[in-house]
Amino acid sequence: MAALTQDIRAALSRHKLDHVWTDTHYVGLQFPDPAHPNTLHWVDAAGRAGEQLPLEDPDAYCPYSATGNATGELVYAHYGRPGDLQDLRARGVEPAGRLLLVRVGVTSFAQKVASAQDFGARGVLIYPDPEDFSQGPHKPGLSSHQAVYGHVHLGTGDPYTPGFPSFNQTQFPPVESSGLPSIPAQPISADIASRLLRKLKGPVAPQEWQGRLPGSPYRLGPGPGLQLRVNNHRASTPISNIFGCIEGLSEPDHYVVIGAQRDAWGPGAAKSAVGTAILLELVRTFSSMVSNGFRPRRSLLFISWDGGDFGSVGSTEWLEGYLSVLHLKAVAYVSLDNAVLGDDKFHAKTSPLLISLIENILKQVDSPNHSGQTIYEQVVFTNPNWDVEVIRPLPMDSSAYSFTAFVGVPAVELSFMEDDQVYPFLHTKEDTYENLHKMLRGRLPAVAQAVAQLAGQLLIRLSHDHLLPLDFGRYGDVVLRHIGSLNEYSGDLKARGLTLQWVYSARGDYFRAAEKLRQEIYSSEQGDERLMRMYNVRIMRVEFYFLSQYVSPADSPFRHIFLGHGDHTLGALLDHLRLLRTNGTGASGATSSGVVPSLGFQESRFRRQLALLTWTLQGAANALSGDVWNIDNNF
Repeated sequence: MAALTQDIRAALSRHKLDHVWTDTHYVGLQFPDPAHPNTLHWVDAAGRAGEQLPLEDPDAYCPYSATGNATGELVYAHYGRPGDLQDLRARGVEPAGRLLLVRVGVTSFAQKVASAQDFGARGVLIYPDPEDFSQGPHKPGLSSHQAVYGHVHLGTGDPYTPGFPSFNQTQFPPVESSGLPSIPAQPISADIASRLLRKLKGPVAPQEWQGRLPGSPYRLGPGPGLQLRVNNHRASTPISNIFGCIEGLSEPDHYVVIGAQRDAWGPGAAKSAVGTAILLELVRTFSSMVSNGFRPRRSLLFISWDGGDFGSVGSTEWLEGYLSVLHLKAVAYVSLDNAVLGDDKFHAKTSPLLISLIENILKQVDSPNHSGQTIYEQVVFTNPNWDVEVIRPLPMDSSAYSFTAFVGVPAVELSFMEDDQVYPFLHTKEDTYENLHKMLRGRLPAVAQAVAQLAGQLLIRLSHDHLLPLDFGRYGDVVLRHIGSLNEYSGDLKARGLTLQWVYSARGDYFRAAEKLRQEIYSSEQGDERLMRMYNVRIMRVEFYFLSQYVSPADSPFRHIFLGHGDHTLGALLDHLRLLRTNGTGASGATSSGVVPSLGFQESRFRRQLALLTWTLQGAANALSGDVWNIDNNF
């Protein structure tokens, strides 16, 4: 990693960039202890450890797992989602007090472990099931002896300094992230999972839970007792983010940011090498354009992130260090992580503000696998509603997520995927160039070039258009869609003398403010630099307006009301409203937003949630309206 850091910095220094520098952070990372490896034993009826099960891939581990012993009977829990665990309970198999065996995929490792903990499980074993990965005579598959690596911190950044940047010698309050699990977790290979599954008794798992390991049908359990011992240790570790900048001509204090993760557990061909290669190629291309006289209006910031495999640690620490200024300066972020995981279909995980721009750019870039068609034409041939096929929400395990949910900067991650199943080698020792090349049947260069062209076009438009191409009206549609979900409960609320009228009113104000700004821009003089800059400042802060100003970034870092986590979000409000129908009779496990169903619907809490949400939305409408004398509100 140290050699790679020097190589990337040297590569940036060779090009015509205005500034190149490195930021070092000292972060708490977790590693396995070679002297005391993690172990798995059968346990007899008296609770004594018996035969040891070999962990075939002893280097694989779950960073930020709780350490220590977990003993209990084994239960098979599908993907370990809250719905899966409720299903288990409904079938008479109790997850509490047990070890859970769950499959890789659908949700992140961190979400699986958090759900298991919420339902009272004592530990989690995570394995790759052949059913979930690309299979076929011409496609390589993951070895049955390999385990899949993944961190289990339900959050991003250094979990030992939540909300604060980990610069060396800084004194921090002694707090840990609330997203750190209190139960141990360990990845295991498909071979070991197969041995465990064969020992399970109890009811046969439902058809959709069946996998493709030998010895089926899969049963839910419980099975014999197991003891999982996790001995990972924490170490303060320096990580380095590398930066290169081309200064803008007219608005140098506004930046368009593009980044790629540099580190990887294992070879990391798909995980980090493809994105880093595209980043370096974009640096070379823009630097060459500058040599030929091109100068962007806004600054371009190229970043190679470290610590990505531990939960976007490098990018989050940088964001925490500049939290007070980035929403005033960063226009947008483009992530090159997970850029090429297949060649069948294209996904853009994005903020709604960038959707219209992405649509325009898809019409300009040729499809890497359909000759004579643009990517847009390829998509609409399958489905005329292109955005249903392409647009996805930002997931927490993307570096782009923190930019939007934590700092309030619109972000996008571009990915080509396999049509049927996921790329099998991600986060394993088999994520090599050879396997990626085989998987794509020699099409890796064409697909990587398509991503580079999409990213390059995004950078040109975002850094060079006089008026920022961010579609601020889109959030009106987002709110309208969510109001549809809220409407289902209007009758239940009315019966209690409560109303959602405030939210409807704030949404109307936002919609009118967006339309008014659009009309103002349409009838203004595009050549008026001062006016354009004023409009751009209003447009580029729209995402920031959706961060709740009523919660502390130290306690609830992801303050975004649509994308974030916590009581201030629309998701939490909906989870709470659902309790009106269940009367709190659901599972005792907490929901994704932290609502504890056993407490039932609480009117005072609902009123507070509604007030926080409404005022964040109303604040966004007011800010979009511009100066205070232009705001037409009756509070």
